[in-house]
Amino acid sequence: MPSSCDSLMEDIEDMVSSSDPTPHERQSARKSIIPRSRKKKELLSDEELQADSLIPGTQKIWMKTWGCSHNNSDGEYMAGQLAASGYKMTDDPTEADVWLLNSCTVKNPAEDHFRNSIKKAQDQEKKVVVAGCVPQAQPRMDYLKGLSIIGVQQIDRVVEVVDEAVKGHSVRLLGQKKDGGRRLGGARLDLPKIRKNPLIEIISINTGCLNACTYCKTKHARGDLASYPIEELVERARQSFQEGVCEIWLTSEDTGAYGRDIGTDLPTLLWRLVEEIPEGAMLRLGMTNPPYILEHLEEMAKILNHPRVYAFLHVPVQSASDSVLMDMKREYCIDDFKRVVDFLKERVPGVTIATDIICGFPGETEEDFQETIDLVKAYRFPSLFINQFYPRPGTPAARMEQVPAHVKKQRTKELSQVFHSYNPYDHKVGERQHVLVTEESFDSQYYVAHNKYYEQVLVPKRVEFKGKMIVVDIYEAGKHFMKGKPVEDSKPFTPSIAMPLQKGEVSGLLQCAWQTRLAAGCMRHFFYTTQSSHKQNRSIRDAHRHGACTKVSISL
Repeated sequence: MPSSCDSLMEDIEDMVSSSDPTPHERQSARKSIIPRSRKKKELLSDEELQADSLIPGTQKIWMKTWGCSHNNSDGEYMAGQLAASGYKMTDDPTEADVWLLNSCTVKNPAEDHFRNSIKKAQDQEKKVVVAGCVPQAQPRMDYLKGLSIIGVQQIDRVVEVVDEAVKGHSVRLLGQKKDGGRRLGGARLDLPKIRKNPLIEIISINTGCLNACTYCKTKHARGDLASYPIEELVERARQSFQEGVCEIWLTSEDTGAYGRDIGTDLPTLLWRLVEEIPEGAMLRLGMTNPPYILEHLEEMAKILNHPRVYAFLHVPVQSASDSVLMDMKREYCIDDFKRVVDFLKERVPGVTIATDIICGFPGETEEDFQETIDLVKAYRFPSLFINQFYPRPGTPAARMEQVPAHVKKQRTKELSQVFHSYNPYDHKVGERQHVLVTEESFDSQYYVAHNKYYEQVLVPKRVEFKGKMIVVDIYEAGKHFMKGKPVEDSKPFTPSIAMPLQKGEVSGLLQCAWQTRLAAGCMRHFFYTTQSSHKQNRSIRDAHRHGACTKVSISL
């Protein structure tokens, strides 16, 4: 099988027909050619400059991502591939030629923001490419007409889609990745990416789920469960640590269901990943629904107690009423949820359990809602995501009898008041903690660190702390954070085994593909002025997608 570099050369050779002169004939003809000098101003006419400005790969792209960490990971991969192909990613939407909008379909407001952004881009005469769960689930929506779409399992072809959009064409790639009829987890994990935070690697371990929740639109986009093989995930983690990452987030629509489609399970994956984590680096586990974590509680408790794994688990309950849970088709009862939480609290001292609650689901009575209030009062969750119910088009819940809007709003307000009535970190003032510093606070006044329980600790913004494990004394606590003072006689510990990449630097680039693209860049003008076939243009991107060469990192 030819290499990626070979495939480019074959396409170039295909352009030479039998009627073209041979190399010997061209060499002989050269002797009768008299070079003609040209003035510098003749070299590039206005017409040529105008044509060059439309050559794909030379434009600036602004990308906006809404939604979960899985969607953010997809966005990082798309940005990396575009940058590796010559496009310039920009943080300024006004200077961009193309807007790439990566959507979320969980809530109405997120989709509203997405739709408004499309209109804003069109008003400014920007090229628009859309991605994410909204167009995947509903590609025929009126406001998506004429737009290019990248399906959630087609993010490895983002360069092709953007190339065509730049040329004024509309392309829609919405298919599923399959191997021998079996659905795959998605695009390859070793694609180039630009991490939003060079210290944090987000790894999607599977896509889709095994549930059929009546309110969920994401299922329409992500489909049934499809897991990545353990070896591919371990290799991705290994590569990330070699690029200076010190924290890994595992994400999916339901991490607890991982592996059930390929004959393995979540604990097996986690024990393999733990072997790769350097001392001082940390692993954070993503959201898991109660049904699929119940059978792994013993192993999960051992894993969460591991010093390089955050003692943190996000387990959405959605409601404390069994009647509502049944209408939601959540496939568990409230006692199952309590069993998960109680077991982990007993076996993993200090564990943080985060959860989600939907207020005003169709058919929810005052008694149902009171059960939810009582649950929050009893467990005093330190992290609680409260969502007012929004009926999503095409879901069974949208056809159910709705709770009046003012009742939903009142219940959301009441639950929020209960949540804000307690401070989960007051008792930790005076503690000495080891924390890993990975981010900057929104107000840019502090660095953000997390302790073993993934509780947020704000520390002084000193450059020597970024990406380090430090020791702090907790001197203040708020509702969502603590503040820590660094211990004077302690030295920051560096968990990274390599220097982190710079912000905006491309990770996991394929050297052969990069060299191919460089060669392709030199010949873009040749391809377009000779009106080459779509196959010839596409071969450049094929080399990028299918190459298997040495991994390097290149700053663009």
